[in-house]
Amino acid sequence: MLGEGFFCLLEPDRSMKTKLSCLAVALLASATLSGCLLAPGQHLRQSDVSRSQRSDDGRLEMVTITPKLIAMDRATQAEQVLPADLFDYQPQDYRVGVGDVLYVTVWDHPELTVPAGSQQQGNLAGRLVQSDGSFFYPYIGKVVARDRTPVQLREEITQRLAKYIESPQVDVSVLNYGSQRIWVTGAAERSTPISLGTSPLTLADAISQGGLNPTQADLSGVRLSRAGVTYTINLETLANQYGGRQLYLKDGDSIFVPYLDRKEIFVVGEVNLPGAYSFRTGDVSLNQALGRARGLTQATANGNAVYVIRGSHDLIAEPSMVYQLEARSPTAFAVGSQFMLQPGDVVFIGAAGVTRWNRFVNQLLPFTSILYTAARTENEVGSN
Repeated sequence: MLGEGFFCLLEPDRSMKTKLSCLAVALLASATLSGCLLAPGQHLRQSDVSRSQRSDDGRLEMVTITPKLIAMDRATQAEQVLPADLFDYQPQDYRVGVGDVLYVTVWDHPELTVPAGSQQQGNLAGRLVQSDGSFFYPYIGKVVARDRTPVQLREEITQRLAKYIESPQVDVSVLNYGSQRIWVTGAAERSTPISLGTSPLTLADAISQGGLNPTQADLSGVRLSRAGVTYTINLETLANQYGGRQLYLKDGDSIFVPYLDRKEIFVVGEVNLPGAYSFRTGDVSLNQALGRARGLTQATANGNAVYVIRGSHDLIAEPSMVYQLEARSPTAFAVGSQFMLQPGDVVFIGAAGVTRWNRFVNQLLPFTSILYTAARTENEVGSN
């Protein structure tokens, strides 16, 4: 009946009154099918996927979000496990390297501590460790410093100066660290090398010194590269799962803090504030995503049409998943609070049947107005 009503509108030998009658019949037939009408891009029904929960081409599968599904997902999701050797590493005493600047103090002998006199700045009085790992010092000449601790250098310089100075009191400190460093890059305000000094440096210390951009940094996917191996670290999980254990850095480590723009979820459809939302934590629940979108629109949303569309990396090997939450029941939101989203997920809220019907009618209103005007003109001409 719906098809006949619309096709008669196109027959040229029909009068305008007859065409209006046909339109009325078509609209009446459409009203009986309002629950089945689908405005493009506005609703996805389980029957659209198939009752077997798998599309005909095998590229789409629908699953209802239930407590059992959440329990199964949690059982298959392994906790973040980092190799034990990352935590077993403990920094040793600092050893001098090429590029370090040493400051040697000989008490009661300022001519040795600051050879150019008191007018020379302290940083210029430092001894740069040359490419061969040594530096020059008055009276004793060449001193090999590479791979030696400041304490070991102090003992050697004291022993060698004793030939020229009675009971010398020597102190050796590192004025500038230039040999051992780590790098912090990515969403950091200062993407510069950070020197390793005599005090051990932890992962948290390095990220703090690098300065994070809180609006751009993804703290759940920090990548630590060491000796050709990269470890992905969730800082929140690291603090909760490993307690107070510290992860110390070593020379050559590289830290990359990813940007949030690659970790977004999309909330579209019948919500008050649709859009793309990023999250810095390791996970975000379906309820949290709906909360950021200011919830479902009360007048137009279909409570049983809450979907999470999760694409597959390989559509040939595995189908994309569509998870459905029947949100009409208040208990469903308890389930939604436990269903965790993944980056790239699309949360889609379908429209209610009445809303779809109203949108369909609104699209026809301009057309019916034209027909009404034409029919009215025909009647006036015929009456004359």
